[in-house]
Amino acid sequence: MKSLETRLRALRDSGRKALVPYFMGGLTPDWIQHVEAAVHAGADAVEIGIPFSDPMMDGVVIQEAALRALRADTTLDSICADLEALSNSVPLIAMTYFNIFHHYGLERSAGKLQASGVSGAIVPDLALEEADEWIAACDQHDVATVLLVAPSTTPDRVRRLGQATQGFAYASARMAVTGRSGGAGDAARVVQSIREVTTVPTYIGIGISSEEQAKEASGIGDGVIVGSALVQIILDGGGAGEVESFVRSYRAAIDG
Repeated sequence: MKSLETRLRALRDSGRKALVPYFMGGLTPDWIQHVEAAVHAGADAVEIGIPFSDPMMDGVVIQEAALRALRADTTLDSICADLEALSNSVPLIAMTYFNIFHHYGLERSAGKLQASGVSGAIVPDLALEEADEWIAACDQHDVATVLLVAPSTTPDRVRRLGQATQGFAYASARMAVTGRSGGAGDAARVVQSIREVTTVPTYIGIGISSEEQAKEASGIGDGVIVGSALVQIILDGGGAGEVESFVRSYRAAIDG
């Protein structure tokens, strides 16, 4: 079992619901301070976006963040260099697209992630049938490969994804790209389908954009991933103080 899953299972066993904020690496020169502020405010893990020019899962907010980061010459190397200086006590999970790792080299990429303190990776455009080489590279470096389950995923495929995912299962609440949405979507059905085939922790993401949605989702799954709503604050000029206030409000809603 990967170290990420060990930690997240222990968190679930303690009765705590996980809060996982998403940041776009390199979005601002002080983005590492935003990550530290989130951890200080009660984040249990942090998802780090590695910008890519042609994303398939990201809505307009994350796309804009990625473009700004790319204009600032952000790369996998620069993000990992920043992360090495991070004073951090929670798991870090990278999120990007397979072209980044394929171009950089799979073994080299997995080693780079591990060296910078990253213990998991979400690669949404990498199909399970084509993931063996990537998973094998990650297995050599204690990097968990986190797989997604969508509302449209068939029962047989849910079973295969549930058996293969490491760290946690990413339950997509909607058939949509990232961004603001209302309600909990299909989260309950997706989480139930995952729990029928695996005991891995299940975190809900896609469209969680208010404290009320986060609280509702935390009552369904083992954790909540919050991305676009937080990234928008940073795009609008918010700094570490605003990030801390945002994460603290979501933490209070989930715990309340």
